[in-house]
Amino acid sequence: MSSSTMDKAKGHTNEAVGNLKQAAGKATGSKKLQAEGKVQELKGEGQKAVGKTKDAVKKAAH
Repeated sequence: MSSSTMDKAKGHTNEAVGNLKQAAGKATGSKKLQAEGKVQELKGEGQKAVGKTKDAVKKAAH
């Protein structure tokens, strides 16, 4: 698996887990869990962007 694919996969995972944490935090009234979820979601978005950038660089080099 290429590094860009790995970055995108990790990004999707972190986004999903982050969204789950946010939902659990809202359900339990835990602002800490909501904040952790938001941070993890943003981390996932960043990882996906890195993967997309690597793909674009690869395509431009060919």
